[in-house]
Amino acid sequence: MGRQFGWLWTSYAVSTVGTWFAFDAFPLIAILVLHSGPGQVSLLAAIGLAVGAVVAIPLGPWVEFRRKIPVMIGMDLVRFVALATIPLAYWLGRLSFLQLVVVSVVVGAADNAFTAATGAVMKAVVPRSRLVVATGRFESTTWTATMIGPPLGGASIGLFGPVVTVVVDAVSYLLSALSVRAIRLRESPPVRRTERLRPADLLDGWRYILEHPSLRLLFFNGVLTSGLIMATAPLLAVLMLGELGFAPWQYALAFGLPCIGGLIGSRLSAPLAARFGSHRVLMVTGWLRAFWLLGLAFVQPGVVGLLTVILVELGLITCMGIFMPLFAAYRLTETPDDRVARTLSAWSISSKAVIALMTALWGVLAAATTPRIAVAAAGTLILATPLLLPRRTQITVDR
Repeated sequence: MGRQFGWLWTSYAVSTVGTWFAFDAFPLIAILVLHSGPGQVSLLAAIGLAVGAVVAIPLGPWVEFRRKIPVMIGMDLVRFVALATIPLAYWLGRLSFLQLVVVSVVVGAADNAFTAATGAVMKAVVPRSRLVVATGRFESTTWTATMIGPPLGGASIGLFGPVVTVVVDAVSYLLSALSVRAIRLRESPPVRRTERLRPADLLDGWRYILEHPSLRLLFFNGVLTSGLIMATAPLLAVLMLGELGFAPWQYALAFGLPCIGGLIGSRLSAPLAARFGSHRVLMVTGWLRAFWLLGLAFVQPGVVGLLTVILVELGLITCMGIFMPLFAAYRLTETPDDRVARTLSAWSISSKAVIALMTALWGVLAAATTPRIAVAAAGTLILATPLLLPRRTQITVDR
């Protein structure tokens, strides 16, 4: 894949491992250090996601018209500094709930800008026929970090205190910046007509997505699918840990073990696409991933129920592991070089906003009915999302 991609992958890997190592760090700090209640913890998650998305809206065009390597380094340093203030305030006895909110917003907005710039750099350093392989390696890294990060982070908190995972996450962004610095990419100065951002620039990413016939369908399919899946996460926690009486370690096992499917699927994505065609594989896995969620509404207590969750999650995550690299490669292929950052930024903002909205709506539905009924509703609605898959998405794939 080349030295430049190697450093880009290293940057992504170290920051992703740090992120998952610090998974749920802010809610845990709010509970353990600030003694916040459920309302404040929910508010922390909602505000961080929603305000971070709003702040990120002008960042897409801002990133587009600048050299991407300096932007990536700058966003890494912003995240490092922001996160470093948490342990510093904790050790000084000055940590507050407001600080957690502000840091979560800053880190969320910087994440969006970094991701947008990463897509542009990947397209510049990876040949078109190898994009599926490259996105597959990113996807496998994500699922590996998802498997090992939270358990190690939880154990570290028990041994070293509540802010240790934030320290590791902050350092991971510093290491990521050093990796990005090692990428030797000659970037031409981005060309634009005016020096300042125009109001129209803020909507360019969405405009391009909605005008492209295939990306438009993938956009609605993607945000609705991820929104429905993520909306069930807190409901399943309530269902399994409350009504069904599963122990916390069983709950963690049920959602941690199936991540091996994401690792396997992401490694199979390119070979399957090379053999059967990228469009066929994308369509089959896009349909298959919609059929698993409904199974979680029928979970029962005991060993059988635990195995049911593991098998359903394994099937869902394996399909996602195959689907996502093909989807990501096609999105990069179909997006012009001068629109990559704006398009990826708009996509990310929309996905986060829909997840936040659906999580809130499904919380209301669960309160009005039961968590099981709310999960069943999400599982039923997601069956319609494959109808939004485009008819043509073919890309060239090397083995």
